[in-house]
Amino acid sequence: MGVTILVVDDSKADMIMIKNILDDYQLLFANDGVEAMEVIAREPEIDLMILDLKMPRMNGFEVLEAIQAEPAYQKIITLILTNYDEAENEIRGLSLGAVDYIRKPLNLESLRKRIEIHVKLKNATKALEQNNAMLEQTVAQRTQELVLTRNITIHALVGLLEIRDIESSNHTRRTQWMVKALCEQLRTQEAYHKLLSESYIKELFETAPLHDIGKVGIPDNILLKPGKLTIEEYEIMKKHAIYGVDALRYEVAEGQIPSFIKTAIECIAGHHEKYDGTGYPYGLKGEAIPLPGRVMAIVDVYDALISKRVYKPAFTHETALLMIKEERGKHFDPAIVDAFLAIADRIKEIATEYSHQEQ
Repeated sequence: MGVTILVVDDSKADMIMIKNILDDYQLLFANDGVEAMEVIAREPEIDLMILDLKMPRMNGFEVLEAIQAEPAYQKIITLILTNYDEAENEIRGLSLGAVDYIRKPLNLESLRKRIEIHVKLKNATKALEQNNAMLEQTVAQRTQELVLTRNITIHALVGLLEIRDIESSNHTRRTQWMVKALCEQLRTQEAYHKLLSESYIKELFETAPLHDIGKVGIPDNILLKPGKLTIEEYEIMKKHAIYGVDALRYEVAEGQIPSFIKTAIECIAGHHEKYDGTGYPYGLKGEAIPLPGRVMAIVDVYDALISKRVYKPAFTHETALLMIKEERGKHFDPAIVDAFLAIADRIKEIATEYSHQEQ
């Protein structure tokens, strides 16, 4: 790797000496601090600077301060030139960002060795930065591939479920976008602003399609029954929440569950819980129900209400809203009901947009 060295000194004799010692490096020269800053601004690839402290117009300390004030210049390795009796100047120079000092009168062998050491360090740093950049690029690419694989897997599983359960066609797509819209509305409230970060809303959006995944464990004669379920059949149907949770927790220790999976589990386990504690599978009450479950619950019910089933007609948007209002504080979290009603028009738009589209 080529190394560029800037020599800043008002002594012509020292300049000539340094040039002869370092003639196999690419050298730039400045007679004082003002010229030095001009050269640095013009030559962004300077690796190392040999800087005299005592100079006219702008001394070495002022140059160090100017470099420290400009992040783009801080990568320059600086060695200061001092006299043997200037210990205080050495300390001050080092405190301002210099990494080493060279004493005058110049010891040719010492100067050469010090430059070689710092050049090796600089080259090693460059190589490490390049390796890190390549590693970051590789990690970013692998992460993108993992996310894509995860999303394809989710949509494949959900797609297969919806093919099996024809009544749920596009249910996951509609509820997914409704969850996003509802979370964005909740985020405008102080109580939810910090919790519902953009990344968390994205996570809720991506995990929402999994809320009914446990239905793959429900027998066809119950899942596809062309009529209302008996009490016994309904008890079996209720198990789909636990089936979904168990599927995601497979061979994962409690403390090692990734955030994405944890959010998905909370969505699956909580979307049939009720705010008053009468829901299933755990009978949780109030805010003991994780937020993903409380959000998913109202969206899931609304979509079921406006959708036609073999045992009921599709209710209108307005009727569904009235039924949800009646369950405020009973089935649903009051704050989430209020947020849902505040964006009722947007919810209707989503329901209409995805009512007939194929997956």
